[in-house]
Amino acid sequence: MFAIVQNGNIQQLIQDGTPFSLDGIDYPANWTNLSTPEEKAAIGMVDVVYGPQANQTYYWVTENAPVYNAQTNQVDITFTATAKDLAQVKQTAVTGVNTAAYSILQPSDWMVVKATETQTSMSPAWSGWRQVIRTEAANAVTAINAATDVDGVAAASQVTWVELGSALTNNNFASLNYLTTKSLNTKVLWIGIATVTG
Repeated sequence: MFAIVQNGNIQQLIQDGTPFSLDGIDYPANWTNLSTPEEKAAIGMVDVVYGPQANQTYYWVTENAPVYNAQTNQVDITFTATAKDLAQVKQTAVTGVNTAAYSILQPSDWMVVKATETQTSMSPAWSGWRQVIRTEAANAVTAINAATDVDGVAAASQVTWVELGSALTNNNFASLNYLTTKSLNTKVLWIGIATVTG
């Protein structure tokens, strides 16, 4: 986006690729792409630079009025962020974590059903991995509920899910470290979980 600035005042904002009029002259839609920096400067055209925005999952974000920055010769547009209701943000985050865990586990639920129906044991690698996923989700939910602000909720919501076949490094999961020692039949998993080979 561009702006026309005259005598330090913003006259108009111009979207790239749109026609505009200035001082009785009509400029075509491709003028901003074809014009040189000198031609832009001659009519007072400068760049519009947007500042960073807060994550709208956790904040209400409003755009501030554009301001001409004489030092950089550009128009700056910044944003104001207001934290959303903490209880609501926590509820949404908990739902997101539980939904993600469910989506990861769902493709292997048939193994649980089969083991139950046939009264056989599920592979330790699969059952161990499924327990790790449930533990990761529970730990994330605990951290989310303990957060004192929306930034804390945002940090607690970033779960790095263990992939089947990964070595466990967290001591809390040490007893479940079957994941790299047991061979399994090939099966493609969903939700970004690596293919298991054996």
